[in-house]
Amino acid sequence: MRFRNYETALGWLEAHVDFERVAPNHADIPSLEPVRKFLAVVADPHLDYPMVHITGTNGKGTTTTLTSALLHATGLRVGTFTSPDLHALNERIAVNGEPIGDRELITLIERLSDIEEASGIILTRFELLTAGALLHFSDEGVDVAVIEVGLGGTWDSTNVIDSDVAVITNVDLDHVAVLGTTVSEIATDKVGIFRAEGTAIVGTTNAMVVEVATAKAQSLGATLWLFEENFSLLANDLAVGGRLISVRTPYENYEEVLLTLHGIHQGQNAANAIAACEAFLGRALGGELVRTVLGEAKMPGRMELLSRAPMIVIDGAHNPAGMRALAATLDGAFHVTGERRCVIGMLHGREVADMIQPLLNLGFTEFHVCTPESPRAMPSALVAQELRKHGETVIEHTSALRALAQAREHSTDEDLIVVCGSLYLIAEVRGELLSIPSRHVRNND
Repeated sequence: MRFRNYETALGWLEAHVDFERVAPNHADIPSLEPVRKFLAVVADPHLDYPMVHITGTNGKGTTTTLTSALLHATGLRVGTFTSPDLHALNERIAVNGEPIGDRELITLIERLSDIEEASGIILTRFELLTAGALLHFSDEGVDVAVIEVGLGGTWDSTNVIDSDVAVITNVDLDHVAVLGTTVSEIATDKVGIFRAEGTAIVGTTNAMVVEVATAKAQSLGATLWLFEENFSLLANDLAVGGRLISVRTPYENYEEVLLTLHGIHQGQNAANAIAACEAFLGRALGGELVRTVLGEAKMPGRMELLSRAPMIVIDGAHNPAGMRALAATLDGAFHVTGERRCVIGMLHGREVADMIQPLLNLGFTEFHVCTPESPRAMPSALVAQELRKHGETVIEHTSALRALAQAREHSTDEDLIVVCGSLYLIAEVRGELLSIPSRHVRNND
């Protein structure tokens, strides 16, 4: 099928079931066979290059981005598949850090539509994006691809790959309706990305996760790298512009490296990325390379400072663990002499009380509550009701941009505004503050 332009190509893609916007229903037995059969039609392009596969409740996007940047700095041609995107679908599929161009993306979607028509295999939107990324990386002749899991591990469409290195950043309670109601159950799903003869990296010391991961690695005969045992974060201190970290790996010690990302959790993500790269390469990255890459690191929408007067920080904290990390970061990284305000909106699938608890003791003067632009959005009234139970001052708004505008009106140059709760909300606010138009094409839900 040929498409007239970018919008019509994306329109075809958006006509497919989208579990990122509508919560998945696991009434059917999950299977990776549709994606495998789809890729087989084009001679299994994902077998053309080695891969690093990354999962976790939080931090997998940052770990994926840093891993790709470090590997590229060694001279490798690196494909990167991430999710979700903030402003344009192109962001999800990149080579050497550059998102796929419009013309390339249109051509790729045309190929996907042709495969669908020829095979009769109908995939979901995310399955198509996965297949498209794997096909694009083959066309581009990458030396390695770094693939971020969409949800979970075992039954995520990215798990059709056979990775050389698999990483679990951490495991916490999230997506419990799909992945399981305990940390052990969720970990069992995530270790499904481990492979025989590969290296499995576990970036947490949580005893339940370590137990599940160790058993899985032993059953497969995989090499296991455990945090604090095989690699560790020796220092993770607040610094001007980010963190000052020291990392030990089986190959080298990296002392006092500046990481230009905010948040204590980002130090752990950087350690995971260094370990993943060195496990893949089988050697040290080298101090100069690590310092250069981490000293230039950027992660849009993750503890990102977008304005200084007033200070505006956006963070894609969208589950309780993310909110706890946000709260821990605000205590030190962003010092202001004025008041604090919070713009917040969230999606269904989380307990409101668990989401807001980390924010309650941070001294916010006001909470500006809105409903994100998503079919899974939680009505702002439910969030507002829970906040008022704790005596917080709450102002409800009909949109994210109105919430931001009033928070700014109420603030002086010495104040802080924090935006959090949903990546859909983050995308709206970031687009407004940086004048980046959304390029998403949505069919009527």
